[in-house]
Amino acid sequence: MSASPINLTNQFLIAMPGMGDGPFAGTVIYLCEHTEKGALGLVINKPIDITLKNLFEKVELSLDREDLAGAPVYFGGPVQTERGFVLHEPLGGSGDDESHYNSSLRIEGGLEMTTSKDVLEALASGAGPKRVLVTLGYSGWAAGQLEDEMSKNGWINVEAEPGIIFDTPVDQRYDKALSLLGIDAGMLSSAAGHA
Repeated sequence: MSASPINLTNQFLIAMPGMGDGPFAGTVIYLCEHTEKGALGLVINKPIDITLKNLFEKVELSLDREDLAGAPVYFGGPVQTERGFVLHEPLGGSGDDESHYNSSLRIEGGLEMTTSKDVLEALASGAGPKRVLVTLGYSGWAAGQLEDEMSKNGWINVEAEPGIIFDTPVDQRYDKALSLLGIDAGMLSSAAGHA
């Protein structure tokens, strides 16, 4: 009687108002991996008070890319908050073999997520991926946990749109992600059963 597994890899999870004011309130999460063993994603709309320049200094690298130096680091989720995660566009296409980094996760149909320092070193040298979002920490779910939260209307999902991650001002990402579903944030109620 088990339902066929759903795979939400390369989708946005959008927190519903019923999430209350916990760490996921008002978040949009890019789902990097979703299997029967669980799920892993990165929050894309909760900047913290650290810039990429500050982060690079902490790991003893200097960041010479003006386009990135002032960019914020994001709260990726409550798991491993001391660890950096780099969400970036796939490399390649330029004929070089360096199409990904040491610990890259290629996301089916989507972006790449890298946890190794070599991506930071590439960025520091002025190379590396053009568009990046760097988080500290990630969001993780055990087997069946995400499906359970979704069945209780904790999240809705929609196919991810990289432009929302990289080009949309952070305060508009939640509304833009909802608009992919044709929903306006004002239409959402936190109380079930009330008009």
